[in-house]
Amino acid sequence: MKGLYCRPGQNDAETKFVIQEMTLPANVDSHHVRVQVKACGLSPLDLKLLGDLGIQRDLIPVGREVAGVVLQVGSRVSFFQPDDDVVGILPLDYPCSGLCDVIDVDEHLLVHKPEKLSWICVAGAIRDGVCAYTALHTHARMAAGHTLLVMDGASTFGLLCIQLAGYHGVKVLTTSHTPRQHTFLEQLRPSLGLVIPVFESSSDLLSDVLEETGGLGVDIVIDTGVRLQEDEESNDGKLLPHKHDVISVLGVGGHWVTSHQDLQLDPPDCRLLHLKSASVTFLNPEVWTASTAQQGRYLHILKDIMEKMSAGILGPQPEEAVPLQEATVVMEMIQRCQKRSAIVQF
Repeated sequence: MKGLYCRPGQNDAETKFVIQEMTLPANVDSHHVRVQVKACGLSPLDLKLLGDLGIQRDLIPVGREVAGVVLQVGSRVSFFQPDDDVVGILPLDYPCSGLCDVIDVDEHLLVHKPEKLSWICVAGAIRDGVCAYTALHTHARMAAGHTLLVMDGASTFGLLCIQLAGYHGVKVLTTSHTPRQHTFLEQLRPSLGLVIPVFESSSDLLSDVLEETGGLGVDIVIDTGVRLQEDEESNDGKLLPHKHDVISVLGVGGHWVTSHQDLQLDPPDCRLLHLKSASVTFLNPEVWTASTAQQGRYLHILKDIMEKMSAGILGPQPEEAVPLQEATVVMEMIQRCQKRSAIVQF
């Protein structure tokens, strides 16, 4: 049985993705289930995070968002039975690639997949769904009546944030990076408030937000990265908001949830945050699988995502699956930030 693995290099150019043979034990461990994988999500590998956690291997497994059918259960498994449809995210230290026909997974990492949802849909949305829940519920503590600004609302993560916030009675503003994205987001009205185009410049962001909020600013800002310098560009060519603009649009007592790992705040930035009594929180998408301190809460999030997707409350844009034989090339594009993510269907 073959799986996709990463052979780390000194830089992105030297990092390679290879297909390697793998074998499963004859017997399933007592708390594990054997799953026939139907779809697997591909997302960038955070090699720096793996190094910080002491996970250093010659070959790093690739493909962690999996959906499939239970083939066999261990002797102490209580949540699943053979033929159950399941979905979950493999932990960072999982030894095998999720991009295999069959894998063994701990039962406490999986939840049931609703019958009406496709394999591609759940495998493509589970990671961004967890990020959206973490940003809005865990970090920002959103509540009805709050005002939220979501950067890059046309991305899967941004769209799920918009849908989840709208369901809870939050007024949502967002930004678009292309005319096509702007047209798509405009179709989400009236549930979506204002769509701010930032095709060439983000200079209108502050004025548009303040005009929409009566000069008060927003309660929550969620970004997918920020610029630390005026002339800085993102890897995928999108114009990211400047950190000072993000702080400026925050209202009193506001929450800024950032995905920027290396955020640096200058004294004037800190002073402005202090004057607004605002806070900054870092969104680490791996926090749930890197620690088991709140495993029950994590499983509750996964179950709620599936329930809301089944009810039509959450619905990411349909994504076309790539063939298994193209997984190596596609993963190289994802790692170089030429593509955000992909789904492989078996």
